Amino acid sequence: MAEITTRTVRVFEVPRPLLRDFREMPESKQVGVYFLFGSSPSGRPSCYIGQSGNIGDRLKQHSDKKDFWDHALVAVSLTNAWTNTHTGYMEWQAIRRATEAGRYELHNANDASNPHTPAPLESDCREYLETISVLLTTLGYPILEPVREIRLAGPSGGGNDAVETLIFREGGTEARARPTTEGLLVLAGSAGKAVARPSLPASLLRRRLDLVEQGVVDIRGDDYVFVKDQLFSSPSTAGAVVLGGSINGRITWKTATGRTFQQLEDEALNDDSPESA
Repeated sequence: MAEITTRTVRVFEVPRPLLRDFREMPESKQVGVYFLFGSSPSGRPSCYIGQSGNIGDRLKQHSDKKDFWDHALVAVSLTNAWTNTHTGYMEWQAIRRATEAGRYELHNANDASNPHTPAPLESDCREYLETISVLLTTLGYPILEPVREIRLAGPSGGGNDAVETLIFREGGTEARARPTTEGLLVLAGSAGKAVARPSLPASLLRRRLDLVEQGVVDIRGDDYVFVKDQLFSSPSTAGAVVLGGSINGRITWKTATGRTFQQLEDEALNDDSPESA
């Protein structure tokens, strides 16, 4: 159970085996918004977003009919003030934001449409949904949050504060990426090696295969081509997946001027200018 003390939203994380326990709680009878999290057949994280006037009963129906999910995240009002108008609007907005963020494969298709909602109520719902997003992200489900790119070296002082594009050219590869708050985002169009080296750990070999199965990467002859942007937790993981072999990504991802990822980080840590304070 998670909440922000100054807000009126509470989120419950409900493992599927504990659904019966949740349904015995009074909050399960409330109007609310819910997110069913699991995996698609290809292994990509997936989600179904919905709303109901009785969350517990609705989750019981999904337990009988939907197999993919293993955790439900349920958002309700601490004051029990939400109506179906509130949750209908929040469901529509949540599906729109999750689609734009692109982190999860959605099972909703085009199930939700923009309901007629009075302007003052829309404002309240946007505030509620922002709180839901913060709580979901804190619990490890950033479905409503876009990947946020960052400038590693801090303000340049020269009027060009764009995020650095990092380039990886090892062993005949040609990949580009941008640093983010969560790691390195390898950009669509990047080309790695289709055949992995014996040095590649089994876990990263599986990761490369998963990305192909998920439609993130195409094998085109000898090339391992990213057709969608893909987030990696570290520059070394990103480099190893692109190259198909173990490598130190902190020194092999570089800017167009040759500054390495490591150098950019060091510059940021050592920057004592007022702009970085």
